[in-house]
Amino acid sequence: MRALARAISLVERRDPSTRELFETLGEPRPETEILGLTGAPGTGKSTLADALVAWHRAHGESVAVIACDPNSPFTGGAIFGDRIRMQRHALDPDVFIRSMGARGHLGGLALASREAVRLLSAYGFDRVILETVGVGQSELEVAGVADTTLLVLAPGLGDGVQMIKAGIMEIADVFVVNKADQPGYERTVLEIRSMLNMGPKLPWKPPIVATVASRGEGIDELMEAVARHRAFLVSSGRMEARRLERLKDEAADLVGEWSRKAARRLLEDDDDLAGRLEADKAPYGAAESILKEEGARLVPGQQ
Repeated sequence: MRALARAISLVERRDPSTRELFETLGEPRPETEILGLTGAPGTGKSTLADALVAWHRAHGESVAVIACDPNSPFTGGAIFGDRIRMQRHALDPDVFIRSMGARGHLGGLALASREAVRLLSAYGFDRVILETVGVGQSELEVAGVADTTLLVLAPGLGDGVQMIKAGIMEIADVFVVNKADQPGYERTVLEIRSMLNMGPKLPWKPPIVATVASRGEGIDELMEAVARHRAFLVSSGRMEARRLERLKDEAADLVGEWSRKAARRLLEDDDDLAGRLEADKAPYGAAESILKEEGARLVPGQQ
């Protein structure tokens, strides 16, 4: 467990040794189920994640949690509140909880989330729960990482127009109306159902599950919905397609990250490129030169 924590730290620091680490580990376990949690602040995502951990442990399954939190734009710090909410699992050897600061990365996840999930799968966890930052309507990246994405909503946190806004509602594989013991629960369910009926007919219609995570209510029904979605993915062949898309996204992210760092280094060190920028008064020519002539030097370790 200590080695796993250190490996995730290497990934977060973008240490060059991570490439050798992943090549040594080989492929992640296909049996590992990745569950994504997203939604606005105040919907109870962290409490629901805690209830899901308890459910998995009661069924004899090991589980890891990656919880992403926003960083302060002034100090760079982050308050990892999920560890406070999940203290009852702190001494369980089959539970691993890791908080990550988003560090300004958009999409609701930390930059190293994908690699961290791969490490957790290679370690042998049965389930990985990935919780997004939850700061608005742009937490869409989780859908490209998780096998099943749960969109957590709560009564009284917005009207129907807010719900229908593009993006966040379209990534849900299962809708979770948490805090279902509060007033307005029926209206929230009705608005979700109306939105689904207005949309195009899809092979998978996301179910709506009511929960009261603080009391563990509705968790059995939620996990039944997750199991049905996983069975749908496997039977339709979409599971393999999703995992291939996940690898494509990881490769594209690495290309972008390596290229940005290397291009900046080239622009600082190469006087010719700097001179071209000054002469052109535009970035396009220098950018083309970097891509065409300096491509080999963009890869870490290549000269």
